[in-house]
Amino acid sequence: MWLCMVYNETDTSVDFRLCQDFGLILSVFSLIYLLVCFPLGLCYNMLLIVVNLSNKVSMTMPDVYFVNMAIAGLVLNLVAPVELLNSTFTRWHVWEYNNEVYITLLILFNISSLVIMYSTTLLSLDYYIERALPRTYMSSVYNTKHVCGFIWGGAVLTSFSSLLFYVCNHISTKMVECSKMQNKEAADAIMMFIGYVVPAVAVLYAFVLILRIRKESTPLDQDSARLDPSIHRLLLASVCVQFVLWTPYYMTLLVHTVAGAPGNLSNTHYLPTYNFLRCVSKLLAFSSSFAMPLMYRQMNKNFSNKLQRLLRRLHCRHQSCPPERSTVQRVVT
Repeated sequence: MWLCMVYNETDTSVDFRLCQDFGLILSVFSLIYLLVCFPLGLCYNMLLIVVNLSNKVSMTMPDVYFVNMAIAGLVLNLVAPVELLNSTFTRWHVWEYNNEVYITLLILFNISSLVIMYSTTLLSLDYYIERALPRTYMSSVYNTKHVCGFIWGGAVLTSFSSLLFYVCNHISTKMVECSKMQNKEAADAIMMFIGYVVPAVAVLYAFVLILRIRKESTPLDQDSARLDPSIHRLLLASVCVQFVLWTPYYMTLLVHTVAGAPGNLSNTHYLPTYNFLRCVSKLLAFSSSFAMPLMYRQMNKNFSNKLQRLLRRLHCRHQSCPPERSTVQRVVT
């Protein structure tokens, strides 16, 4: 099971027992994710998307980015069961997949990770623009929708550029063109730089600007209704959660880029620990698919009102409902 095949089945060494313990712990974590986190993430991501798209008129710039991250979260939800029910993650595995399925899962995972990280990054930058220039349309909902389209396009192109290295790493060396590109470390280096370093620098820059603008008097003071104050807390929490959950995964890519493939390590004593940490880091990355919609549901004050309007419209399709009462009160003269 797992990656303990480097040891003999009759081996009673400490390393073999440690590998078996790591495999059991990882199996339990994987099953907990599939039983609890997976259905929660699937339901809340779909709910976030449906509620916002059914209330397009009231959508704001942050809502568009969170819908974009929810779509990427649904892609992660599709990838997670296929990977977690494999022998790499659990003792009680259901199937083994071939290289073609591995490449497909890798593409979907990389695209989702890039969309999530860059949506978080651009949300930070657009929030600064909205704070500094509240009456501008640079961060409007219309422009944000187009930006999200570019995010998906860029993620696909970036994933396919690194895909070449992964594909050539899994096919026969008889092809001369691919035999020169069999370098998985290069693909991990691309994903590490584009998927983590660039967003981290951009988010840090955006937060410096936001902190600076909060200390100064801005036109937002006279236009306080432009943004909900809770958006700042939601932004800060979403950025922190995303980077906390994705940093371990990108750190394993960094280790693989610097140290090479784990099978090439001179000391196999660290191999079980490395593989265990790599799998746990991927579990944490999958966890972002349910952590983000849950946080959005709890911290966005307008979400409950949108959900109530949606439920009311669905109810009124089957029954005749009286028109909604206006919230504007008449002034008696």
